[in-house]
Amino acid sequence: MAQNSQRYDLVEVGRSFQLPGQYRDGVPYGSGHINDTFAATYDQGGRAVRYIHQRINDRIFRDVPALMENIQRTTAHVRARLRAEGVTDPRAALTLCPAADGLPYARDPEGAYWRTYEFIEGARTYDVIETERQAFEAARAFGRFQDLLSDLTGPRLHETIPDFHHTPRRFARFEEVLAADPCGRAADCRREIDLALGWKAEASRLLDLCAQGLMPERITHNDTKLNNVMLDDQTGAGLCVIDLDTVMPGLSLYDFGDMVRTATNSGAEDERDLAKVTCRMPMFEALAKGYLGTARAFLTEAEVEQLSFAGRLLTLECGVRFLTDHLQGDTYFKIHRAGHNLDRCRTQFKLVADMRNLEPAMQRVVQLTMKEQA
Repeated sequence: MAQNSQRYDLVEVGRSFQLPGQYRDGVPYGSGHINDTFAATYDQGGRAVRYIHQRINDRIFRDVPALMENIQRTTAHVRARLRAEGVTDPRAALTLCPAADGLPYARDPEGAYWRTYEFIEGARTYDVIETERQAFEAARAFGRFQDLLSDLTGPRLHETIPDFHHTPRRFARFEEVLAADPCGRAADCRREIDLALGWKAEASRLLDLCAQGLMPERITHNDTKLNNVMLDDQTGAGLCVIDLDTVMPGLSLYDFGDMVRTATNSGAEDERDLAKVTCRMPMFEALAKGYLGTARAFLTEAEVEQLSFAGRLLTLECGVRFLTDHLQGDTYFKIHRAGHNLDRCRTQFKLVADMRNLEPAMQRVVQLTMKEQA
């Protein structure tokens, strides 16, 4: 989504929130594609202080008040836990700025929803994982985030995108589109269709364990890309988890699995030369060590046992989503060339095949890490 600051009156947006000082300027910020995000500078007694103003995309998130209730509850709980543990760095958690009426969001004259966060200085995000240290720090931060929310009490959080990682329902949608074949594309991707159907039996493994009481529902982030963790400019440490729109009930391994899917891929998500696409074991090892370093204390035995499978499941789910979109005419994911979603699907399925072959090695990494951290 284009972020054109001229479209919005950021002065008026700022006045909708309880912010001290005078608005100085605002510029588009970040690389997100869902919400419109701006870094706004305010003069507070001669000192420049920045905030994040964000217009929430209510076409994707249909119930913004519920979404913001989730974020308000989780950020408040995380900050309380950090204070109790003696963490004094205010950058360790997102801080919402209340609107003039005390709500965690405001609406502009056109009815658009806005929120404001305190800006996290001295840290940044990275769109692409470049080093094993970055993978370790991201996984450590997401494990810590789950841990901090593991004792949140009160009503169940709202599902901001229902069934977001419900793999069996993703398969059901795929089979529905396949049966209709609305664009006549099934004949040209029989190999991918057969692969997906051959792997279908794995789709419900984690949910089956949850139904058996072996894998509890938890509060999870559900979008664990590297660029959703702020890394400290000086130390490189994972400082703060951001982009909380999809924080909702889920399984812990959804978060770990999606990290594996995105971080271990040696190629681009839409790489056509599949020889360039492999699952990088050093990255998996860094993720496992980082995640278990902060999450192992609350994980069940079943969760630990399935860590080596989680990446394969989330990669399969993503590939099925790309294949479904290709079959139905590219109606969800943006494409930049003919067959783009099929290319993406093939990349994911190549990773699935690699992960199947590497599962014994992944299990050994998890077992060794658990022994080292005992």
